[in-house]
Amino acid sequence: MSEPDPTLPPGGAPAAPKRAGLLRSTAVFSAMTFISRISGLVRDQVYAAVFGANPAMDAFLVAFRIPNFLRRLSAEGSFSMAFVPVLSEYRERRDHAAVKELVDRVAGTLLAVLLVLTAAAVLAAPWVIRVFAPGFDADGEQGRLATDMLRITFPYLLFISMASLAGGVLNSYQRFAVPALSPVLLNVSMITAALALAPRMEQPVMALAWGVLVAGALQLAFQLPSMARLGLLPRPRWGAAHEGVRRVMRLMVPTLFGSSVAQLNLLLNTVVASMLIGGSVTWLYLGDRLLEFPLGMFGVAIGAVILPHLSRRHAAADPEGYSKALDWGLRLCLMIAVPACLGLMLCAEALVATLFQHGRFTAQDTRMAALTVVALSTALPAFLLVKVLAPAFYSRQDTRTPVKAGVVAVLANIAATALLLALALAFTEVGRDAWAQGGGNLRAALKAMPGAHACLALATAVAGWTNAIQLWWYLRRACVFRPAPGWGRFLRQLLVASAAMSTLVLALLSAWDGWTTWHWSERAWRLALVVGPGALVYAVALWLQGVRPRHLRH
Repeated sequence: MSEPDPTLPPGGAPAAPKRAGLLRSTAVFSAMTFISRISGLVRDQVYAAVFGANPAMDAFLVAFRIPNFLRRLSAEGSFSMAFVPVLSEYRERRDHAAVKELVDRVAGTLLAVLLVLTAAAVLAAPWVIRVFAPGFDADGEQGRLATDMLRITFPYLLFISMASLAGGVLNSYQRFAVPALSPVLLNVSMITAALALAPRMEQPVMALAWGVLVAGALQLAFQLPSMARLGLLPRPRWGAAHEGVRRVMRLMVPTLFGSSVAQLNLLLNTVVASMLIGGSVTWLYLGDRLLEFPLGMFGVAIGAVILPHLSRRHAAADPEGYSKALDWGLRLCLMIAVPACLGLMLCAEALVATLFQHGRFTAQDTRMAALTVVALSTALPAFLLVKVLAPAFYSRQDTRTPVKAGVVAVLANIAATALLLALALAFTEVGRDAWAQGGGNLRAALKAMPGAHACLALATAVAGWTNAIQLWWYLRRACVFRPAPGWGRFLRQLLVASAAMSTLVLALLSAWDGWTTWHWSERAWRLALVVGPGALVYAVALWLQGVRPRHLRH
């Protein structure tokens, strides 16, 4: 058993932490997340070099995406959005013993549900793959491979969900570093599996599945000592009748959908991508991973920091502080998202070539993945804004509104996917060639049309904007968010700085062509000479317009 924290007062209750400013807390979370994203980038580079973009890699990504989707949907999505506000209220209004019992009961109930779900998924793996990847031949090698890997990867959901519970507790006590750093263990485990275990296996890609399972256990174990120091190490107990657990469950059920619209859309894209040309799942995955850099470093950080803050402001009946925190979050998101969106769109091929075109990842793979980056980047501001807008509802324990917005967004994704694929088949040369090659059969035509995956990415972008605009409109209609003065000036400063950055980046890119033909070291220094000056010009342009670091503090 861990030694008690000497800073705690008698009785084991944690001393009230100093409530650091939101910017400082976000900076801590972002710094830890930056380490995680760098290791994640190395992991994806190893994927591309060792395995390339092919049906076997597509099978692994589907087998991993299923538990990972459920993790983001429940553990990091609806569960966190439901659990953190209830935990924050217990902290504000009850003693440490009540908080400890809540954590114990929630942990026990969550664990029991996850054990049943995991057992069912492992037994029904072939049918699960048929649902999530209907384009895979269920009796062929790809279908069997995906089934075998799902049986190994699905228990990851159990470990990572319990780790997310621990992270929710630590974030509520403003201990942001450990939860933000724990994903590094996933990346290290996957890199080790790819480089050390894969060469020793008959089917090398199976090594990645084992790496996923080990990573889940490591991420949970990494956070338990920090919980012990808070006096909140869980002793799981069934708690379906516990008042706090019942409140979490009531809040969680509707948020299962509303909190993870982007993940639902990505999963729908995976289903359709399994019907496209081989490699499409991998191209979508790598493009999404590049967007995860700004989303993970800043969006997730801001969301993780702002949710407990908004929950405390709501519990303390402080509408002014609540609105000011929202205003701060929205401005910070836009200040990050707009230049990131433009930079990713302009540098898509250069980034993919530099980061991933090694080993078995070809120039054609680079061009296909770059299409994903361009399409998804159009909605990066929307994805980041949702990281602030959604917690604004969940902190008030309003779970219905995000669900309504989420339903519309998913329907928009489905409609946009169908429309864009139809337009591509009817009005593009590659689409008409694929239709002729498929003999008028839709499924055969989709399998033969290169670039069709970009339609899925663009449909996801449409859904992202649909979701963000709805959430903002609902907040304004409810008069919960009252914009602080200065938005007009802020948007002008943002647009001028972004225009200056884009002009320089375009000028530098126009001087160089042929990113897929150069050696990786030549790509790297040229990319650095594009990204570095571009970021500097953006920061200087903001400074010249009067923006100072103190303006970012809440």
